[in-house]
Amino acid sequence: MSTTLSALSQWVEQVAQLTQPDAIHWCDGSEAERQRLNAAMLDSGDLLALNPDTHPDCYLHRSSPSDVARVEHLTFVCTTERADAGSNNYWMAPAEAHAKMDALFAGCMRGRTLYVVPYCMGPIDSPLSRCGVEITDSPYVVVNMGLMTRMGAPALQRIEREGHFVKGLHSTGELDPERRFIMHFPEELSIQSFGSGYGGNALLGKKCHALRIASYQARSEGWLAEHMLILGIQTPAGNTHYVAAAFPSACGKTNLAMLIPPEGYQREGWRIFTVGDDIAWMQPGADGRLFAINPEAGFFGVAPGTSAKTNPNALAMLNRSAIFTNTGLDVEGQPWWEGLPGVPAVDWQGRTFDPANGPAAHPNSRFTVSARQCPSWSAESENPVGVPISAIIFGGRRASLVPLVMEAEDWTHGVLMGASMASETTAAATGAVGVVRRDPMAMKPFCGYNFGDYFEHWLSFGDAAAQLPKVFHVNWFRKGSDGRFLWPGFGDNMRVLEWIVGRCEGCAAAIDTPVGRLPATGALRLEGLDLSASTLDQLLAIDHAAWNAELGEVGGFLGEFGARAPAALLDELERRRDLLKARAAA
Repeated sequence: MSTTLSALSQWVEQVAQLTQPDAIHWCDGSEAERQRLNAAMLDSGDLLALNPDTHPDCYLHRSSPSDVARVEHLTFVCTTERADAGSNNYWMAPAEAHAKMDALFAGCMRGRTLYVVPYCMGPIDSPLSRCGVEITDSPYVVVNMGLMTRMGAPALQRIEREGHFVKGLHSTGELDPERRFIMHFPEELSIQSFGSGYGGNALLGKKCHALRIASYQARSEGWLAEHMLILGIQTPAGNTHYVAAAFPSACGKTNLAMLIPPEGYQREGWRIFTVGDDIAWMQPGADGRLFAINPEAGFFGVAPGTSAKTNPNALAMLNRSAIFTNTGLDVEGQPWWEGLPGVPAVDWQGRTFDPANGPAAHPNSRFTVSARQCPSWSAESENPVGVPISAIIFGGRRASLVPLVMEAEDWTHGVLMGASMASETTAAATGAVGVVRRDPMAMKPFCGYNFGDYFEHWLSFGDAAAQLPKVFHVNWFRKGSDGRFLWPGFGDNMRVLEWIVGRCEGCAAAIDTPVGRLPATGALRLEGLDLSASTLDQLLAIDHAAWNAELGEVGGFLGEFGARAPAALLDELERRRDLLKARAAA
């Protein structure tokens, strides 16, 4: 297999001259190819076969202990002008970045095979989809890309028809943290990653292409590339509403995308369909609505915390044809992580489990699996037109301040809600855990250009004639004075989704507050919950003084973008602060 596209063949030849591989393999995405790669990795020790009786065709991969998460401080956006990357990104001049990466890539594939991986992000025949080619020396990356994208011959055929593609070059190098960089060149539509074999740093179709490069493309082409799940909510009346929701990594996106409604809701006919759990590409349709596709074909989910209680749909899809990374093992040779029953026998580094060494599974251990194996998977995931979005939800981990759910007054207010998002950090990226940081639209690590321009791009969709989604903000993580979560979460989040759907249909009551519309008394269905009236009051409480201080901090954050901070957003912020002051004085 090779290509008829000269631009692609010339690029592969140039990379081969630089990296000096022993062999070049063009990936066709076939089952036979996958089996050959798995067999080779089993022989080399890069994969371990799991219990064939309980987990057929499942494998465990252990990464280097220093290569276990995204490395945001080593991830650069390389635009000609520094201001175009914005203070939200680490920046390096393109010429300097290319020189640094060329020196790292020189001869790095000697003794290795260079794999050419053509892939399509999104349904292969969708006009919303975009294609790329990743060159890598990691067979682990190849088999993961086979699960996460539409990879192989059909993607190559589309690339040859269109004549353009995103270029991604990756090598694990020596896995030396001191020689690890992930460079993005938005103006060239290219990515270069060296020194890491970890998912987000190495599977270049995921965050690198589908968010950082795609967000730049989306701005120039009039669409949105967002860090959002997509789920369908079918009401007892048979109406299906699709919702896109943005949460920072490891904050429950996958659990929400695969939610199973409480039994009472199921008996009434409520159903949830999973379109995607991580990324949404949204484009205005002819009727003014936003239509979304999930550009991915699989799930790269956080394992710890995934359990029969939190996400039974996820567990049900992980007993066959899956890859696990940095989980523990039980005595039966099954994958194990904190949250599962039983006890571990081996930890994520291959040592006999000892609590003194820390958890059995790394906190950011992962599973990779085809989306089609999810019991709640929707065939609409393959709809080339996408699905119409009724609501956009923003959310994060906030122990206080932010209510369980609130609705934006209009599109501009909704953009401010998204731009104001803040969340406690998790183990999905290196650095301190539990620190509250501003994370607009959950895109802080992923926006490929200046946040000020990004907010302006969001505002540009607020055409009065457009049928835009309603915008909401949720917070499942509010805590009481005893430090415990006030809201049960998981399947009971369906109760909040019901109110959101009701707002979209115009049949759920709300009350106005200076920061957003809250469920009116009795508007949230609480039957069957052991939730007192005082607890509900705490979940929906608005502390006007604390919110005024919060919006002051948001103003300072927006000020970091100088003249690129949209005036309309700053005006909306001041309007909200005036409302808070008036309410406090009343």
